[in-house]
This record gives sequence, C-alpha cells and structure tokens, in this order.
Amino acid sequence: MDYTLNCNGRLLSLAEPQVMGILNATPDSFYAGSRQQTEHDIAERTRQIVDEGGNIVDVGACSTRPGSEAVSEAEEMARLRTALAIVRREAPEAVVSVDTFRPDVARMAVEEFGADVINDVGGSVDAPPSAHNTQMFRMVSRLRVPYIYMSWQSNMRDILLDCAEVTDTLRSMGQKDIILDPGFGFGKTLEDNYAVMNGLERMQMTGLPVLVGVSRKSMINRLLGIQPEQALNGTTVLNTLALLKGAAILRVHDVREAVESVRIVAATINNKRET
Repeated sequence: MDYTLNCNGRLLSLAEPQVMGILNATPDSFYAGSRQQTEHDIAERTRQIVDEGGNIVDVGACSTRPGSEAVSEAEEMARLRTALAIVRREAPEAVVSVDTFRPDVARMAVEEFGADVINDVGGSVDAPPSAHNTQMFRMVSRLRVPYIYMSWQSNMRDILLDCAEVTDTLRSMGQKDIILDPGFGFGKTLEDNYAVMNGLERMQMTGLPVLVGVSRKSMINRLLGIQPEQALNGTTVLNTLALLKGAAILRVHDVREAVESVRIVAATINNKRET
C-alpha cells in the first residue's frame, strides 16, 4: 500500500508490509512466550524484535485477551513507564506503539516517552465504538500520532460500516493517520474469524492501511485442537493469507517468521508483475 505514517516526524512507509513485534509487560498474556516483566526480559525482547527485522515494537501493560480482568490505570501506567524507558534505551530507532484502551495512558506514553502510535482495542459490540471511544478519539487527535482502531463487529459488512463511521468521526476531529484492524478474536465466533479472513481484501476499499493480528490466537488453536505454544505454523499460514489480501502491518509474537513471510510474498507478487 502506498501509505506513509508520520511517527513523531519520522516517516514510516507501508509500501512494503511492516512487522510489529508484541512485547507484553504483563504476567497474564494468553501466550506465555510473550510475557516480559523483568528489566532483563524486556530489554532482551526489544532487541529480539529489532534484530529479527521488526520495525515496530508494540508495548502492552494490560492484558486485552477476551475474558481478562483489566488492571487499574495506575498499575498499567507504572508497568508502561518501566517498559517504555527500557524499549527507548535498547532500540531508539524503533517505532514504538502502545497497546491501551485508556486515553490518559495514551497521553502519558506519548508525552513522557514519545510513543509513536496508539493501538486501541477499546471498542465493543455492546457500546458503539463512536460512543465508546470518543474520549480516546479526542485524545489521539490532540496528540497527533497514528491511531490503530480495532473493530469488534462480527462480519465484514459490519466491520466496514463500523470503520467508515469511526473514520469519519476521527477525520472531523483532525486525525490524520488511521490504521484499521478487523479484530480477529474479538466479538467473533470461530467461524466469523475465518469468514472475515476470507473477505479481508474488501478492507482495501477504505483506502487505509490494515493491521492483522492473528498470532497464536484461539481461532488457530480451537480449529486445530492445539495450544498457543504449538500455533506458529497456523499463524504463518494466516499471516501469508493476510498479506496476499492486502495487510499492511502484521502484529506478531514471532517476528523472524513474519518477516520471512513478507519477503516471500513480496518476491512472489513482484515476479507475477514482471511476467
């Protein structure tokens, strides 16, 4: 996609899909391999993401897996202050995304640590996102950082309508860079998830970059009868499908494998164009 994100004055081109590595500064992420809490663990994970080819480090301090209980805002901020300081020290060249649904946490991350992107999973099927997220919309528009909006809707038609409504709202507030996430695993049944993946190319009609996060999620584990620790192969298959359907950003636990998928798909598409 010919789209460039303005990340605090640095331009990140999405002409080639980017890989976002997950760093969870939490004790309760659904995938044990992504939990980092000590300074050593956070530093090691940061270096791993960058060394394996990830250009974006997505830092979360409050588990957003379905059914999880959110920690307090104060605790989330405390965890993030520790983690972001380490990430900035270890990888000053990386684009830093913060995974939060709380506007004041987003403000702290941007104002104190120069976070480049806010990754928000705060919508829900019970509260229309345009109402539920109004405070976050206003905050990111004021902070002037790229914003990832995730839809909780269960089918592609409603995802597109939801994203169109939210995009209009954000544009009216002056928000420039918007990335859309169809929300695999949120507000969707197993069958819904695969139907959304099947129609993922329809999101290209929005003209906005699409982030796909399927890494080791239950849509793989439940289908195959496996645990998250065994889901790398299924993740790679879905990431490859997503790239072929136009995904601009892959949010993953396993960075090296995702980077390889990007390179292989790019080589395949470029060869097709040449012939």
